[in-house]
Amino acid sequence: MAGTLVVGVATNAGGQGYWEAEANGSVGNFDGAAAFGSMAGHVLNSPIVGIASTTGGDGYWLVAADGGIFSFGDAKFYGSTGSIRLNQPIVGIAATRDGGGYWLVAADGGIFSFGDATFHGSTGAIHLNQPIVGMAADPGTGGYWLVASDGGIFSFAAPFFGSTGALHLVKPIVGMAVSGGGRGYRFVAADGGVFSFGQAPFDGSMSGQSLASAIVGIATEITTNGYWLVAGNGDVFSFT
Repeated sequence: MAGTLVVGVATNAGGQGYWEAEANGSVGNFDGAAAFGSMAGHVLNSPIVGIASTTGGDGYWLVAADGGIFSFGDAKFYGSTGSIRLNQPIVGIAATRDGGGYWLVAADGGIFSFGDATFHGSTGAIHLNQPIVGMAADPGTGGYWLVASDGGIFSFAAPFFGSTGALHLVKPIVGMAVSGGGRGYRFVAADGGVFSFGQAPFDGSMSGQSLASAIVGIATEITTNGYWLVAGNGDVFSFT
């Protein structure tokens, strides 16, 4: 789709389908995921950088680079960093297992907790080899993982299953998604390469394929424990 700049994808945790969020605040709903609204047509202080869905799949949050939060459906607003001066921009959002809160993560690994999201630590005061590009919540422990663009993983109240921090990557990591039950996780690189850890099965990747647009995110398919890869132009690649 011409002009599309997809920045994130979120699974419909309450059923089938997924949502794609664009930098301008537009949200696309697919394969059974209902539409609950978007920021399309509104003036944003900063571009949207991420999306997270509620537990029942009846709503979602959009987060902007300044930490501004926009809530839709049954997603409740618990706070934001929109009025705070940040050292680094926000790059991701993850919801708590009951949907009663969320964490925001900045490029330096700074963590901002809202609602019932517990702060377990951050890398905000640590020198990072590469910036943080995403995070995922552990549904089993209530903790979370941060992932850097080199695939380095930082675990907080969540088990460490492995990383690509010591590997030479063809393209940088751009996102991560937790596998079913929190027993593993997957990373995706900009070229569509997928790296699986723990009990997260590897079902395929787009590595080595010709892509019209770089991959920007990954989401787990709840019923099969497969996954979707989404590109910046909105293309989706399914693996089960």
